[in-house]
Amino acid sequence: MSVDLQTVKRVAHLARIAVSEEDAERMTGELNAILGFVEQLNEVDVAGVEPMTSVTPMEMKKRQDVVADGNKAADIVANAPATDENFFLVPKVVE
Repeated sequence: MSVDLQTVKRVAHLARIAVSEEDAERMTGELNAILGFVEQLNEVDVAGVEPMTSVTPMEMKKRQDVVADGNKAADIVANAPATDENFFLVPKVVE
């Protein structure tokens, strides 16, 4: 796949990027080089290769899944106009 000047201008327009004629010509070559590299990557056989999160084997750090109130109830209701035992007090609405 190759990119022509019109495609570069269209992508720049869709991305709302102002591109001069000179920059568009330069970007055409750069984008074609990137796409050529991606085509080379498609030729690599990756069958049986596990996905990696890092180049060094490691396990992800996990916290225990524990239900807690966060001990922040007083901080949460601190700026409320009216509270009672860490609950928000709101006026009764009857329609």
